[in-house]
Amino acid sequence: MKILIIYYSTYGHIHHMAQAIAEGAKQIEGAEVMIRRVPETLSDEVLGMMGALEAQKQFADVPIASQEDLVNADAIIFGTPTRFGMMTAQMKAFLDATGGLWAKGSLVGKLGSVFTSTATQHGGQEATILSFHTLMLHHGMIIAGLPYAFQGQTRMDELTGGSPYGASTITGGDGSRMPSENELDGARWQGRYVAEIANKLAN
Repeated sequence: MKILIIYYSTYGHIHHMAQAIAEGAKQIEGAEVMIRRVPETLSDEVLGMMGALEAQKQFADVPIASQEDLVNADAIIFGTPTRFGMMTAQMKAFLDATGGLWAKGSLVGKLGSVFTSTATQHGGQEATILSFHTLMLHHGMIIAGLPYAFQGQTRMDELTGGSPYGASTITGGDGSRMPSENELDGARWQGRYVAEIANKLAN
């Protein structure tokens, strides 16, 4: 049972969430978890001006994803920051190149799930995940979210990400806020949940 976590991260928030997703998935016996990242499309010069070049060194050793990774996985968990309520251009560019997989039906029946981040509390977390679902449905994938069985998303004592559509984190306008323990717990819960369903489908 192969669980692929594939993400794009600018400043490291989604990278940390991906690690938590992996921790959760690994709790299920028989789960083989792979973490991959999509290629960066911005130049080092632009990333430097954005203040992201140094931050990206923390996950520079994560292997770049290939289309074959998608084909070989039983379940795929996508992670992307939000750009105006949608996935990033980097993630979209990678997925736009999967037309050949679509033509062959290579992803039909595979389990899919999404997690995200936004700078603000209402910055498009749900819109990003829901728009991602459209692509997954075109590929014939089965979608899993983050059920309210994870009660951390109903907390009222702190600012927190998370919705029934998937785990998420709020970064703050300057990106200084890293995922809270509650948000990481949501990511772990989602990773375990996807692996549990994948295990049932495999059997």
